[in-house]
Amino acid sequence: MANLTSLDKALLNMMQSNFPLNMYPYKTMADKLGVTEEEIIARIEALKEAGIIRRIGAVLDARRLGFFSTLCAAKVSGDKINEVAEIINKYDGVTHNYRRTHEYNLWFTLTAPSQEESRIIIDELMEKTGVHIVSMPAIKTYKIKVALEMEGDGHHK
Repeated sequence: MANLTSLDKALLNMMQSNFPLNMYPYKTMADKLGVTEEEIIARIEALKEAGIIRRIGAVLDARRLGFFSTLCAAKVSGDKINEVAEIINKYDGVTHNYRRTHEYNLWFTLTAPSQEESRIIIDELMEKTGVHIVSMPAIKTYKIKVALEMEGDGHHK
């Protein structure tokens, strides 16, 4: 999927900033965009298959909910990076797992019930993968939301 349609762009904008919180969010989006619910579901599936949508879900402030969250970085040899990423991604508290051009070349976030539990998970991951992982918990939050404007004047409505 090289080119996004105007429907795709409008849908992505809505999903990032105005996702309906009701029993039928896809129907609500369809009504607002002037298409059928089936078309919305089909477009979302196509965008997922194309790798444009990776995840649909809420972004919650783990700290305010009593959880511990940390950015982790791992040193992984290039030939093992996909294998290591698959192991890491099996953990429920893992999100935002990305390859980086750096000595520590695989970065992910980990959210756990406590700092102690996160240390247990990281130790387990290091044992399972054979790679070194560094935990870097946030000291201060500067930004919580990023929304990529897909069309229009660059401002969400």
